[in-house]
Amino acid sequence: MSSWGKMIRMSVFGESHGKAIGVVLDGLPAGKKLDMEEIFLQMARRAPGKDPTATPRLEKDFPEVLSGLLDDTTTGAPLCAVIQNTNTRSGDYGNILSCPRPGHADFAGFIRYNGYNDIRGGGHFSGRLTAPIVFAGAVCRQILAEKGIRIAAHIASVGHVQDERFDPVNIPDELMQRLSHSSFSLIDPAKKSAMRELVEDCRMHLDSVGGTVECAVTGLPAGAGNPMFDGVENVIASIVFGIPAVKGIEFGAGFAASAMRGSENNDAFYYDGDTVRTRTNHHGGILGGITTGMPVIFRTAIKPTPSIGRPQETVNLTTRQSEALSVKGRHDPCIVPRAVPVVEAAAAVAVANVLAETNML
Repeated sequence: MSSWGKMIRMSVFGESHGKAIGVVLDGLPAGKKLDMEEIFLQMARRAPGKDPTATPRLEKDFPEVLSGLLDDTTTGAPLCAVIQNTNTRSGDYGNILSCPRPGHADFAGFIRYNGYNDIRGGGHFSGRLTAPIVFAGAVCRQILAEKGIRIAAHIASVGHVQDERFDPVNIPDELMQRLSHSSFSLIDPAKKSAMRELVEDCRMHLDSVGGTVECAVTGLPAGAGNPMFDGVENVIASIVFGIPAVKGIEFGAGFAASAMRGSENNDAFYYDGDTVRTRTNHHGGILGGITTGMPVIFRTAIKPTPSIGRPQETVNLTTRQSEALSVKGRHDPCIVPRAVPVVEAAAAVAVANVLAETNML
């Protein structure tokens, strides 16, 4: 399925080298004024061709709204936006028609769709399909902002080079604003040069590198979400795993909690005026699938880009023989910086659904 959501449903369509890609958002509240310049800014953060860590493929990523918006205000009808693909080089993918790329969805897609899947640029499996998600998230985050809810992420790591982490208890609005408007989002900007050097080294060796993205949601009220199978973690995780290259997610202390004792992991409650808060935030703002009012914090693992120029072993599905494959085309040596606004967008759509379902939107 390429549709997600209960109360606010997002449907993504198109292929990387097709005429266009796009998204339909159904269930948005009517009468919400949107700042289109802010939406364009978020699209630009994800767009390729603007940073040496990314693919040189240039796409304007300008969303053309076809329905659901009048005078920049939501009408309540399905909001549809289309983004034209204008800079494709499908010939670069001729050698993978029969030889699937290791680490990519080529082989799995070939089997699932009996060889009819569009492999140009990765087709519907491509990271290009994250542009419509960013549009959807940019819309939802503006609706959330009206309620004082902010969403921001940063490059937590590239390979072995790590940024600082969010203060899990107190995250300043100024930091959230800066990160959510940056094209290379770091809490400590001094880490940028080391990250760029690592990515460039991988590029020069016809290789790629992965990393992690840490995302925070602040201003969420306590009591949103559901227990068991429809908890806030479940909802966020299900949409985040729709982002190509995501291979893992953890909330709060995450896997580190498995090495703690209960006395270390438990977050002590206290009253801050009339508000109940916790002195630490190992629970990542969620207990029993329901928000506690503390910042919701999660981290995602982004795998290295599978399309690399270094020769790799694969098979020829036509001749049924082993072959060496060197991937051509324009690919990101590191997808992590461009994944940051996508993770933010996914979080925005997820949180909007959670609040809508509990009548808090």
